[in-house]
Amino acid sequence: MSNVEAEPAEVTCTSAPGTVEVLQPRNVPLGGPRAMSVRRTLPQKQRSFIGAWCFCDHYGPDNVRMDVAPHPHTGLQTVSWLFTGEIEHRDSHGVHAYVRPGELNLMTGGRGIAHSEVSTPSSTVLHGEQLWLALPDAHRDAPRDFQHHVPPTVHVDGAEVRVFLGSLAGSTSPVTTFTPLLGAELVLPAGATVELPVRPDFEHGVLLDTGDVTLQETALTPGALGYAGTGHDTLTLSTRDGARVVLLGGVPFSEEIVMWWNFVGRTHDEIAAWRDEWQAETDRFGRVEGYDGARLPAPPLPGGRLRPRGNPA
Repeated sequence: MSNVEAEPAEVTCTSAPGTVEVLQPRNVPLGGPRAMSVRRTLPQKQRSFIGAWCFCDHYGPDNVRMDVAPHPHTGLQTVSWLFTGEIEHRDSHGVHAYVRPGELNLMTGGRGIAHSEVSTPSSTVLHGEQLWLALPDAHRDAPRDFQHHVPPTVHVDGAEVRVFLGSLAGSTSPVTTFTPLLGAELVLPAGATVELPVRPDFEHGVLLDTGDVTLQETALTPGALGYAGTGHDTLTLSTRDGARVVLLGGVPFSEEIVMWWNFVGRTHDEIAAWRDEWQAETDRFGRVEGYDGARLPAPPLPGGRLRPRGNPA
């Protein structure tokens, strides 16, 4: 997915272990052909990372048509996870695939990749999450790649669990990532209390999609992301009326990044050079075959140099 804000903010991020906190979403209107609004919990001033997770957009259910023209990515992996709808994916690695509910699509855009996303004619309602993973410096020029996985459903204390990245509840995803990570969907029945053994060296985030849920002793509102820092070996989730949540986790990301538009880099000059290459249609990003329309142009850079922003101490 493209971040098609008209004036995307530059973000230089750091991460550090923190205490339990609640990250409230902010509504971000996305213009252009997709014309929809998303609820963004990462990044924000309060926190920029959960593990290597650096971007979290939660959208729908909306009766909209998605048509995101070819656009570039660098230095990251994109994770597409749907609850409702179907999206057609094409990329410059030559992949033509579909994003469907309960199925993971993970695209690696290290040195550079381009892709398009279009909802299928049968999809009248879209509802899901778009997530980005920052690549560590040693792997941020990784070659283009695309992985698809349909996680099995396992049960913990009556809850349905689908592990799309990492390991949880005896289920392990075969999908390759470049830092230790966790990603899972949990559906809790009414009245459930779920005890999840987790890695204490991970920090975790729980995003409430629908229903009501309490993380440890903190109640979350729909769309909010509850954050639990390192040191927890068990996460307790409870619900009164039932809930669906997405659990994210990972070892704290120790590097700084500059994130602007669809690029994750390290310096202003790097970002500016990538923007110029996209505009010049160089080989770095390749071509997306089969999309009927023009590429997304890059927005203008801000007037000054991209400056560092990150987590508070």
